[in-house]
Amino acid sequence: MSKVVFITGASSGIGKETARLFQSKEWKVAATMRDPSGSEDLQRIVDVECFRLDVTDPESIRDAFSAALARFGRIDAVVNNAGYGAVGPFEAASKDEISRQFETNVFGLMNVCREAIPYFREAKRGTIVNVASMGGRITFPFYSLYHASKWAVEGFSESLHYELRPFGIRVKIIEPGPIKTDFYDRSMTLLEKEGLTAYDHLLDKAMPNMAKAGAEAPGPGIVAEAIYTAVNDGSWKMRYSPNSRLILALRKVLPDSLFFAIVRRSVLR
Repeated sequence: MSKVVFITGASSGIGKETARLFQSKEWKVAATMRDPSGSEDLQRIVDVECFRLDVTDPESIRDAFSAALARFGRIDAVVNNAGYGAVGPFEAASKDEISRQFETNVFGLMNVCREAIPYFREAKRGTIVNVASMGGRITFPFYSLYHASKWAVEGFSESLHYELRPFGIRVKIIEPGPIKTDFYDRSMTLLEKEGLTAYDHLLDKAMPNMAKAGAEAPGPGIVAEAIYTAVNDGSWKMRYSPNSRLILALRKVLPDSLFFAIVRRSVLR
């Protein structure tokens, strides 16, 4: 019997590439997104079924999970990929913008896990892959909300792996570096506050450097490959860093003062 992967945020970028890769490896794919009507290309692929799912709406998660089980008869892996970045000075962030960042990147991911865990626990098998970021272990200026959400994903996932391993459930974390996707466009919200101009000279330096890093980065396929490996390697390895090993290694060995100086020179020069 073919295995089945359930993917959130599959309408574009990493999620869509992951859906295509798993299908090419003879998996059946439940590709979920807020609006499936815009994903005709995925829906035309054999063994890929698109379902509506908004991670901030628990009822839609339950419906999508049930529909995927009805369609395919089983689920073997869940990939929590849905997310976005709120970027800019923290001082500019409204209460609603702060809430939205966490509702999507943290609580939304937890909502999906809450739905998947009982099914996997009863089945005594399954893999949960949480797409975090190298930004869940290191930081850059003007990404404070995004970093806070991804650090939360790291801590949640690491703790969860202790709880679920006795039931045969693997928890995996993917920590990509910059990836050439629509993250720097459609999946990014710029934080602004009327009358707040004190940070403009810093933003004028930081944002082009961040955009340049994204434009020069590898495509989402490198992350899809890491997700596929994490699901299929049969190990209890937890963290996979497809294009961020070097910078994460430097963060581990360098003193704060030196690492922070490197970031300032790279981003705010």
